[in-house]
Amino acid sequence: MTISIEIKDLSKKYKLYQSRSERFKDLVLPKSYGKDFWALRHVDFRANKGDVIGFIGINGSGKSTLSNIIAGIVPESSGSIYINGQASLIAVSSGLKGDLTGRENIELKCLMLGFSMKEIKEMQQWIIEFAELEDFIDQPVKSYSSGMKSRLGFAISVTIDPDILIIDEALSVGDKAFAEKSIEKMKEFKAQGKTMIFVSHSINQIKNFCNKVLWLEFGQVKKYGNVDDIIPEYENFIKEYKKMTKKQKSVYKRKVIENQTVRGNK
Repeated sequence: MTISIEIKDLSKKYKLYQSRSERFKDLVLPKSYGKDFWALRHVDFRANKGDVIGFIGINGSGKSTLSNIIAGIVPESSGSIYINGQASLIAVSSGLKGDLTGRENIELKCLMLGFSMKEIKEMQQWIIEFAELEDFIDQPVKSYSSGMKSRLGFAISVTIDPDILIIDEALSVGDKAFAEKSIEKMKEFKAQGKTMIFVSHSINQIKNFCNKVLWLEFGQVKKYGNVDDIIPEYENFIKEYKKMTKKQKSVYKRKVIENQTVRGNK
């Protein structure tokens, strides 16, 4: 099988600061300021060409961070990542410039991906019609609703025909008719054997569309495998997690992170 994505021992660290002065001190002084926050820690993950993988996990588990790293939007702090082909991320307003119009955003994003102006002109009308933005395409994107931004981002991404398509909650903000149209387009990609990553809180969408699942928990991989094997366990976990008090959730999170640290130091 052809490897599409291979990630080894990948971690992503951010610094959290309590003030601007603390951030400035961390830049100019030898002493370290701010608090380390590990969004991802020691992640191993491989996808083959044609895999459709659902990223699942409670909020703060690192799903969007990993998606952004795979798409090349943010760099990893350590570890290695191999991407076979071009990856495109679809997320609400991802890569869109608010001060530019929808049309200008189409041109900018496609130019950055190496398309000529002639090719862009040929694609442009299809993008506008698919996004259903004919009346708004020459308005600044900052005036768009979340659904309009999502539609534009989706239309651009599927038109440039990437090898790896990453959909991060982009179908959760649009109307039902557009979501259904988008799913049909994704089914076309699936039939072509493209690799897709689907980040969603909708278990039904994951069940219906994906063949594999990556379950992330506070920045680490908890489970990775077939949908039928993992989703029932995840559903049971979510049911129990929702019953926890705020304090119980905090204790649970601390234990998970402590276990990560112990494994990472071995």
